Amino acid sequence: MNREYFLAIDIGASGGRHILGSLAGDKMELTEVYRFRNGMDEAPDGELFWDTERLFSEILTGLSKCKELGKIPKSVAIDTWGVDYVLLDDMDKPLGRAVAYRDHRTDGIDTEVYKKISEKELYARTGIQKAMYNTIFQLAALKKYHPELLSKAESLLMLPDYFGFLLTGKKAQEYTQASTTQLLNPIKREWDTELISEKLGFPQKLFGRIAMPGSVLGTLRDEIRDKVGFDCTVTLAPSHDTASAVFAVPGEGDICYISSGTWSLMGVELSHPSCTEESMEAGLTNEGGYGGRITYLNNIMGLWMIQSVRNELAKDLDYGTICEMASHETIGSVVDCLDNSFLSPKDMAAAVKDYCKKTGQEVPETLSELAAVIYNSLAKCYADRLSVIEEVTGKRYDCIHIVGGGSNASYLNELTARRTQRQIIAGPTEATAIGNLMTQMITAGVFADEKEAKECVRNSFDVKRYEP
Repeated sequence: MNREYFLAIDIGASGGRHILGSLAGDKMELTEVYRFRNGMDEAPDGELFWDTERLFSEILTGLSKCKELGKIPKSVAIDTWGVDYVLLDDMDKPLGRAVAYRDHRTDGIDTEVYKKISEKELYARTGIQKAMYNTIFQLAALKKYHPELLSKAESLLMLPDYFGFLLTGKKAQEYTQASTTQLLNPIKREWDTELISEKLGFPQKLFGRIAMPGSVLGTLRDEIRDKVGFDCTVTLAPSHDTASAVFAVPGEGDICYISSGTWSLMGVELSHPSCTEESMEAGLTNEGGYGGRITYLNNIMGLWMIQSVRNELAKDLDYGTICEMASHETIGSVVDCLDNSFLSPKDMAAAVKDYCKKTGQEVPETLSELAAVIYNSLAKCYADRLSVIEEVTGKRYDCIHIVGGGSNASYLNELTARRTQRQIIAGPTEATAIGNLMTQMITAGVFADEKEAKECVRNSFDVKRYEP
């Protein structure tokens, strides 16, 4: 029989990959067919944005590579980070730029939103932790500074929804991405229409029917089919990359996970949201997951801090080398990885040094010392957040599953095991792509259900264990 291929297009803030998945016996095999860079661009007025035209061109290039290899996917699904969106006019053309979440246009906009709805009520309605990059604040900033764009808009599509629209001509608003907007009712899994239009004054027409992961969006438009040389189905993955990564976690039952990449997302899965005041004060957020579940988690700054320091001081060094260098340092300083000073500084190394100086700690001077401070800070943050999660959920989690690119950071995993006094299970690295592929394969009938898909993941990918 001819082998069936499925394509995960996984786009992160620093790069994207096209990864083909297929079954060989009872194991899933992955083949990376294309990789491309990503990053925020800066407009002449200083606004940070994503070049969606270039990104879509990269999507098409990767699809064409599949044709060249003779491995044509049966279906394709796209995932990206959350919160960022594109507005379309009545001709389905983009309005303005696809502004990036690290842009400063939302600075101070929370006070205006809280005049219309209190922070406590907003959390009770949406279950989403306050973050100045959330879509709710982005739209409030747009309404304040560029109301003409909002008044012309006929559609709002989150980034993977937008790319899916460009491929198929069909619009959908996928559940896991929609949950990151802080405009969704997490119990009904529908837009909170009263919040959107009555309280905040956003156009209700921008918010359509929510589509769940595993839904089929459509097939390729004729123009796209001609460009890439084949047709295939476009399926909706859990298109928020965190949701796809969590879906791929190989553990069973009640598990604590860290999806470790540019961001570290640490949490547990729930069948129902927890929108209590205790949950809000704990800084936990209720984002959407596969099957309508809740990824109940904390957003931690993550490897963005290491990525930034590397880019500033030693672009030619790989992360494995930096991790090894850090493991030999003895500096004991730590920073708060939840502090907004590390969200989008002009100079990350300077931000880390400044924090240590302000808090009366030893100031790191070398790259290896900076890396040691960051890794130790992340491990401490993980331990602190584990305590909070266990207190709020009333459960003890005996091990932590770390998936994503950060699962390769051996020194960080060792520190995390030591700080948390829990066993660490690291891997698979390509969790986001795997969760994306699992969804497609379930939809296509390759796997009967989620249980069968998870079993395949456990059979297919090695993990590494770290003891306290």
